[in-house]
Amino acid sequence: MLIRSVSLFDTTGWCWPHFSPRELACKCGGRFCDGEYWHDPSFLDALEALRRRVGRPLMVNSGHRCAGWNAEIGGAPQSRHLEIAVDISLIGHDRFILLAAAEQLGFTGIGLGRNFLHLDRRLQPARWYYKRSRSSWRN
Repeated sequence: MLIRSVSLFDTTGWCWPHFSPRELACKCGGRFCDGEYWHDPSFLDALEALRRRVGRPLMVNSGHRCAGWNAEIGGAPQSRHLEIAVDISLIGHDRFILLAAAEQLGFTGIGLGRNFLHLDRRLQPARWYYKRSRSSWRN
């Protein structure tokens, strides 16, 4: 469900203690939107389960993106970030443990970056490497 402004989102009953709507909302800083946020409880359940599984904070580099911000930063035209996806920083994490946990918890769109892991829950599973990241994902 698209929320046009995260400031208008009612957080009554929010049950994902390690994440907030603001950190998952568009980060364009008002250039293209007023902090759009895509609310998907099942996605948040999986994200919270991932946080519990790895036992460490997950820093969200990018969550939902409005169309203007997605285009500005060179996101794919059909990016899952236009609804809900996250790019999780790999700092402080073993990339392979984080990847395995994400797969076990039902994330099906997995992008392997040098410094981040993209996660979404698309219907058709997909995995890809970002530019110059393949070597960092070799055991």
